[in-house]
Amino acid sequence: MNTKKTSSDSDKVDLVAVGKLINQVKAIAKEYRELTGRPLGITGEVAEYEAAQLLGLELTDVRHAGYDAIRSDGTRIQIKGRVLFETSKPGQRIGRIRLDHDWDSVMLVILDADFSPVKIYEAPRVKVEEALTAPGSRARNERGALAVSKFVSIAQLMWSRDDQHTKPKLAK
Repeated sequence: MNTKKTSSDSDKVDLVAVGKLINQVKAIAKEYRELTGRPLGITGEVAEYEAAQLLGLELTDVRHAGYDAIRSDGTRIQIKGRVLFETSKPGQRIGRIRLDHDWDSVMLVILDADFSPVKIYEAPRVKVEEALTAPGSRARNERGALAVSKFVSIAQLMWSRDDQHTKPKLAK
């Protein structure tokens, strides 16, 4: 199925068509985890879709180095996702954040066991860089991996399932 519009429509991703597929994939991933006890690697794609759909972001081309979406003001956003289960241990980390790519902020989409969004946080590049380069953690410094709790502490809540609204644009 072609999820892109024609080039005359600026090559924007059709979020309605993608949303239908994402809902099917969520159900399959949940069933797969129940049968095998292992996750199906869809968290990143679901996080990107949910952030774009809930916050009105435009997704970039696949595998675009540095960022996954652009806000209407031109902010280049790297989107990370993390499924947190009730049984998740503390100290969960988000995926690698590379400082050698161009991006303006990082968004973390927290998903529940059904891959439904719970909260979306965003942190500007300066705060992410400070956290990643702070002395003391090899995971942070060498692998670009921040703990979810650390990211949340430096970020602004942009959307919450409990509040069902978005916050004002992140200050840089």
